[in-house]
Amino acid sequence: MNKRFLGVIVFAVAVSLAASAVVYKLILGRLGGAAGGGDRQALVATRDMPIGYLVKEGDFTVTNWGGPLPPGSIKTAEDVIGRGSLVLTQRGEVLLNSHFAQKGAGAGLAVTIPAGKRAVAVKVNEVVGLAGFVLPGMKVDVIACGTPPNAAKDTLGSQARTLLQNVEVLSAGQNIQREPDGKPVTVQVVNLLVTPEEAEILSLAGNETKLQLVLRNPLDQDKVKTPGTATAYLFSGRPTGLPMSAPAAVRAAIQKPQPPKVEKVLVPIHMEIISGAKRENVKVGQYETERAVKEVKQ
Repeated sequence: MNKRFLGVIVFAVAVSLAASAVVYKLILGRLGGAAGGGDRQALVATRDMPIGYLVKEGDFTVTNWGGPLPPGSIKTAEDVIGRGSLVLTQRGEVLLNSHFAQKGAGAGLAVTIPAGKRAVAVKVNEVVGLAGFVLPGMKVDVIACGTPPNAAKDTLGSQARTLLQNVEVLSAGQNIQREPDGKPVTVQVVNLLVTPEEAEILSLAGNETKLQLVLRNPLDQDKVKTPGTATAYLFSGRPTGLPMSAPAAVRAAIQKPQPPKVEKVLVPIHMEIISGAKRENVKVGQYETERAVKEVKQ
């Protein structure tokens, strides 16, 4: 009986030791112990790196990371030195590949332009730039105001049309950093992120018309189809269903009041003849004239 009891005790102790060893190894692995500490080294920023910043030696340090590394972590100094920052990297953050441009792309505004996009400068003032609230990262619509080339034949006057919608502001002046508190910044030029086709439209409109930026909610991604407007419509209102692309003659015809319908009628000419106490009304002729036709309501 004593031998049996002793055997049970020895078995229990062996199982406990084995379990403790497994738990100990797991804890060492999570804490970056000797068993796997060499694979958990990470590059951590030693200073804030703003957008467009070119990474140099001394901007980061190699440190042991107490846990799994974030996906895409940069592990060697050669992989990050000389690359431009695409986002704001704060001091103490692990350096990630997705946060930096490819080597050779340089730094500054150019590295923030995605492939297939272009940056176009638009001259602004306090009105066009919405009193300085057009800041990097915000979304705007672009409206062109001016007189079309066929103004001599047109009766509408100056016209306005929304050219582009939901366009991202890349920079305000020389500032490409997003302002977390949204404080206004008065500048003379903003750079908009557009496609090559939109860049052509925006460049031509900037030279030939007056541009107005319209600020929109960044969460509002919908594009609204607008017909545009004209000076004449400010006072008379837009005719229902009439597009701005309609010929000038058609628009003028619809805008002007239509003349009333007329019909030709014969009006008799009478003469009154008085002979003593006798009076006689005699028809001596007739003439043709026009009169308005009264429309009968159904």
